[in-house]
Amino acid sequence: MRAARLMSLLLLLQARGGMTAAELARELEVSERTVHRDVLALAEAGVPVYADRGRGGGYRLLEGYRTRLTGLDRAEAEALFLSGVPQALRDMGLGEVAASARLKAAAALSPGARDAPASASQRFHLDAPGWFAGNSPPPEALAPLARAVWGDHPVTGLYRGESRTLDPYGLVLKAGVWYLATRSVIYRVDRFSGVEAHIDRRFERDRGFDLAAFWEERAAEFARSLLRTRVTVRLSALGHRRLWVFADPAALDEALASATGPDGQGRVTVSLPVESVEVAYGQLLRFGPEAEVLDPPELRALLAGAAARMNALYGGGGPGDAAVPG
Repeated sequence: MRAARLMSLLLLLQARGGMTAAELARELEVSERTVHRDVLALAEAGVPVYADRGRGGGYRLLEGYRTRLTGLDRAEAEALFLSGVPQALRDMGLGEVAASARLKAAAALSPGARDAPASASQRFHLDAPGWFAGNSPPPEALAPLARAVWGDHPVTGLYRGESRTLDPYGLVLKAGVWYLATRSVIYRVDRFSGVEAHIDRRFERDRGFDLAAFWEERAAEFARSLLRTRVTVRLSALGHRRLWVFADPAALDEALASATGPDGQGRVTVSLPVESVEVAYGQLLRFGPEAEVLDPPELRALLAGAAARMNALYGGGGPGDAAVPG
């Protein structure tokens, strides 16, 4: 543990030119007293580190000194390519590995390029979870599954109460929800319990497997499988444009391909795939008067009822002028 911290301290000084004890303590998550002891240990080991005295001083390496301890091991190299999603790395238990990889990469840069990581981080940030997702902790099964994915180890665990042994190919984070991909199936990580990785065994990974392509294909299939109902809707020109915003993305191509018209009022009619009448009701309310449901009758009746209640609320011209039907 201390050896890793000493190397991190050395790489920090090499990457940043000089740092105060307080800055080093914050970065390494130790006390300033520990920093002073670690600097002394480095000096005793022959590292040319010295203290700048006075205001704004700190620790520095002798000008021109560069450590050769910058080679990335496999785990660090893999984590480095995920450094744009720091929270996901922490959730998978890879935060320390990624931090070490970033330090080594920064230390290997030429002096003129050492501000590149900070410059890039101020210009691009990826916020993966969806809005209003809260600060819920990651699923308990995520860390052991991540270790198994990285080591190509089979896992055994309960999935919805049923014992399964799987070859975990990869993990996907979608709108704040984690998914595990095997060679042919996708599972929600939060539905696993009691996961154990068989670290004494390794499965043979299909070298042709492409996680991104596999996820895209399976996610599209899943989205389409939910669209079991069709509704016929007549849309104004504005309503037609709003399809791109309000309709399910998996239904959009089919809806546009089915369009007929425009009629004498400039309206087009589309057959819109939806998950259910209830879901369609919520979606089509957002179109307001720019969409008219022609079929099925029960959906048309639901929207007509909503329109009547809206008219009762707003038709009187002022708050409290109209009673709202129960």
